[in-house]
Amino acid sequence: MTPEELSLAISACLRDAVAAGEFTVDVPDEVRVERPKSREHGDWATNIALQLGKKAGMNPREFATVLRERLVAIPGVDAVEIAGPGFLNITVDAAAAGSLAKAIVEAGAAYGTGTAMAGHRINLEFVSANPTGPIHLGGTRWAAVGDSLARIFQNQGAEVTREYYFNDHGAQIDRFARSLLANAQGEPTPEDGYAGQYIDDITARVLAIEPGILQADDPQERFRAIGVDMMFGEIKASLHDFGVDFDVYFHEDSLHQNGSVEQLLEQLKTSGSLYFADGAWWLRSTEHGDDKDRVVIKSDGNAAYIAGDIAYIRDKCSRGFDLNIYMLGADHHGYVARLKAAAAALGHDPDCVEVMIGQMVNLVREGKPVRMSKRAGTVVTLEDLVDAVGVDAARYALTRYSSDSNIDIDLDLLVQKTNDNPVFYVQYAHARSRAAARNAEAAGVDRSAFDAALLTHETENELLAVLAQFPHHIAGAAEHREPHRVARYLEALAGAYHRWYGATRITPLAGAPVEDVNRTRLWLNDATTQVLANGLALLGVSAPEKM
Repeated sequence: MTPEELSLAISACLRDAVAAGEFTVDVPDEVRVERPKSREHGDWATNIALQLGKKAGMNPREFATVLRERLVAIPGVDAVEIAGPGFLNITVDAAAAGSLAKAIVEAGAAYGTGTAMAGHRINLEFVSANPTGPIHLGGTRWAAVGDSLARIFQNQGAEVTREYYFNDHGAQIDRFARSLLANAQGEPTPEDGYAGQYIDDITARVLAIEPGILQADDPQERFRAIGVDMMFGEIKASLHDFGVDFDVYFHEDSLHQNGSVEQLLEQLKTSGSLYFADGAWWLRSTEHGDDKDRVVIKSDGNAAYIAGDIAYIRDKCSRGFDLNIYMLGADHHGYVARLKAAAAALGHDPDCVEVMIGQMVNLVREGKPVRMSKRAGTVVTLEDLVDAVGVDAARYALTRYSSDSNIDIDLDLLVQKTNDNPVFYVQYAHARSRAAARNAEAAGVDRSAFDAALLTHETENELLAVLAQFPHHIAGAAEHREPHRVARYLEALAGAYHRWYGATRITPLAGAPVEDVNRTRLWLNDATTQVLANGLALLGVSAPEKM
């Protein structure tokens, strides 16, 4: 019995009690069931009586008593106890608990999927690094977290578009072009320019394509046109190698080239969303929760950066997205309110915009910070991290922590083949379960029989309980935008599996016959394999057959 099945059964009991006139209350769409902190308090617990008791005009314990009489009649429920002010602690019988193993194997990759986000069209914009250099660690973190979040949303039924906002308009691109030109002319890097081995590489490649570029009418513009395209090609390739591909690459410059920004600003002037003061045009963003109004058209007549942001929001909403999630760096806290205000000024619900702020990532090797890149010079890049620990370890480490917290990544730890290395610990559990399945096949153990009542060892109860929680953790990761919940769950599952593996046998002792307990344990082993693989896939991490 899965927690979802138990939740549905409790909801049915509530509806039956209402129909029988035992109490009057609105039955919620979902009844939350959780694992008690102590197994002595049962397999599952719910506080539904505390939630609904007073609404029904009853003491919560009284409400729980009425509900308990119906819960004990649910097939597979062994006992129901009332605790404290009205908690219901539920114990399921061994067969009901053990049946989950067979259900997981039969569901395969579908186990853990849900419909909580069905019907939603989500635009998930992440990374969006300026095409003026390699992706730094902050962008790398968003690549891992953003792609995992997209997978989790899709797992919960949402339609997701991964989008990269290509910042190819503005001063940073001009500085990049000037840096390339100065490098080609043998001059020092401009004071506000970019430096590093990658500038030398891009310059050499541009010169190879267009040897006479320095004699062109506008060599800086030629370096801009060719160099930006090359840099962005490298960014795309790096992300692809990291397991991250985007559905849409949106060019910021397109908003300015097709007149979208200018047209929109005129509309906002007419609608009253902008007002003129001190020689500039301002967005009434304080009316929508911002701490101050924002300049949209500067006193010199040029559009401020936020003008492009407003036009971009309009473009996203015109494409039919009901939720637009921006994943921005630690220095973008001010964008939360202003982007919501921009959506409101356009006539949209400000909640159609959601902003996630990511914090800093630091690399540590031999106890000391890693600060410089061989290629980029001033920052550590995606390639540096992958070269040090590999894609799997990099992605896992970056998604293992809440994105709103600073993290230190120990490069030495992530290459160790020990249980202290979390990605090794989880991947090894999967590889070990596959080896166990191969050994079982060699010993003549198959899945031709299944008797859930035979799974009675305490480690089997623990493992089944953890397996049952998988759908709940994915749903929570989607709801709270926290892929790290999946990583931490996988570590708990790996621990439960390793303990079970060490305490029981799938294959019989030498000379002993194959029995149904062996066959049933193979089902449990393979169920664990499936859930580990499903969870790792959500993080974009491989599930190895051997290690």
